Amino acid sequence: MPKPESIVSAANPLLKDVRRAIARGGLTSEGWAVAETFHLLEEALRSDCEVMTVLAAESVRSAAEPHVRRLAGVRVVVLPDALLQRLSGTETSQGVIALVKPPVWKLEQLFRGCPLVVVLDGLQDPGNAGAIVRTAEAFGATGILFLKGSVSPFNPKTLRASAGSLFRVPYLHGMDATLARAALEQNKVELYAGVPARAGAAIRPIAGVDLTARCGLIVGNEARGVSDALRSAALDVSIPTVGVESLNAAMAAGILLYEARRQRAVRP
Repeated sequence: MPKPESIVSAANPLLKDVRRAIARGGLTSEGWAVAETFHLLEEALRSDCEVMTVLAAESVRSAAEPHVRRLAGVRVVVLPDALLQRLSGTETSQGVIALVKPPVWKLEQLFRGCPLVVVLDGLQDPGNAGAIVRTAEAFGATGILFLKGSVSPFNPKTLRASAGSLFRVPYLHGMDATLARAALEQNKVELYAGVPARAGAAIRPIAGVDLTARCGLIVGNEARGVSDALRSAALDVSIPTVGVESLNAAMAAGILLYEARRQRAVRP
């Protein structure tokens, strides 16, 4: 196992860099994702992602050692518990933070096979985004587009909510809506915009459209919904509900993805 280092000062450059990344909701200055919890460390290793540094609180040092014992070139840093807790972006830290090199994907990887692409159009909440990524992996989505204006996939909260799925599901982030629309059209992807089921509106229920072909599911901003730039290129679909008009974005995305998976599973 790499020989652990010890850091006791909050002014240490590495800790300041990690703290800035957490505060910004992005990567460190060297391009590493901040992955908190033992589960994310395990998922990063299982997904063959490169782990550069593991920060461990003194109280969990022995629990962290088995994870990195066989890894070459990993920097292991031990901190006082109070210092790691102040560094952590969680209210109750597990005492371990891994700096992980995020996967780099190409656009064509999102359209492999019979594409099922999730388009996040201005989605702001990192918890929603991460949960959608997790659900996308569970129901066989081929990729995710985080459009410009959406929360970063590198936000530590997004990564935690994805429970490691961001290490495996192909995604691109920061793409302009116009360029995304052109790429989707070029790849012959039929777009479906998830919208609330309003009384009297002529909106097709999600079960009434064919999701077995090349398709994309658009999840809009929590307050404003799907942007005009994409909605004009998509067919509006809704989830039939009783007593409420709309659902949480992550829950709605999960239902849309489940329906796509259900249809594809029974396709002859």
